[in-house]
Amino acid sequence: MNNNGNSKSDNTISLAEKFAFSDKFHKLFRDGMSLVEESATYLDGPGREAAKTLSKASIVLYGTESMRLTTRLMQLASWLLLQRAANEGEMSKEQFHEEKKKVKLHTLPESNLNEEWNALPSEFSDLVRRSLTLQNRITAIDAEVYEMKVSDGEEETNPVRQQLDLLSTALGVSRKLN
Repeated sequence: MNNNGNSKSDNTISLAEKFAFSDKFHKLFRDGMSLVEESATYLDGPGREAAKTLSKASIVLYGTESMRLTTRLMQLASWLLLQRAANEGEMSKEQFHEEKKKVKLHTLPESNLNEEWNALPSEFSDLVRRSLTLQNRITAIDAEVYEMKVSDGEEETNPVRQQLDLLSTALGVSRKLN
């Protein structure tokens, strides 16, 4: 196992893993935590006022999506805080892995941006879109660094896919492979 808890071969360089433990992570951390703060400020102030002007159908959508946004951002913030603590050596590998089990990135709520969103405040829609972009980046990094595909007890790696996933993560683009 390497120093980050993965069992990747010592001669394989994982760019996603390197990113997760780099100075560039600090920018992702700041951006993510800023989005959490900005969203909380909006939902508690201008968002609350804007919701009062919405139609009944739009209020239901706004309420549902506000809860999804809050849940999504709390899980992403937990991941960021946990990763920062690991980066700074504030916890053992065992503590890290136990705490990481509590962060449920694979069950984050989905938001379907469709024509109904046109009735919602644009600032709110922008916060949701930005949270989805952050979610895509973090889940891609997390999958690359921590989720190992196991077959007969051994890790399967595809270096080309790993690098493509990293590039799509760095560019903030969602990419699907069959």
